[in-house]
Amino acid sequence: MDTIDFRDLAPGDADWLIEQHGLHYARDEGFDASFGALVARILADFEAHRQAPVERAWIAWDGDRRLGSIFCVHGPDPKTAKLRLFLLVPEARGRGLGRRLLTLCLDHARAHGFRRLTLWTHESHRAACALYASAGFSCTASRPVRSFGVDLVEQEWTTDL
Repeated sequence: MDTIDFRDLAPGDADWLIEQHGLHYARDEGFDASFGALVARILADFEAHRQAPVERAWIAWDGDRRLGSIFCVHGPDPKTAKLRLFLLVPEARGRGLGRRLLTLCLDHARAHGFRRLTLWTHESHRAACALYASAGFSCTASRPVRSFGVDLVEQEWTTDL
């Protein structure tokens, strides 16, 4: 993991992110194609309305291979940032890359004057939830939903910066 390079969103990354989210969530959690469509909308909105340098994306690369991503965008109010599109390909998991990406996002939000960072996830993402908890996030809401063709427990997490 010492050779990891963190780059901003570039041509080809959005297509890769849509494909990877769709592929992994379908295989691992049974999500239908509506999840890939959501990722595509999030990315289209980011690309069309991004307020750089405050809103930021990081794509983790090892040589010519993408391994993951994380985004920091404006949240529901001026002092709250939102973490989006946090993804690690399976072969990159368990090696500290998720923590490195999360730290980049947290540090960026602090540097741009945000007071809180929030995120939306599912209870089934146990490793990610453990990472959030270890970084100081708390689960602030949890509710059963039917999304992406499956029954899930949706969660919101928040940390003060």
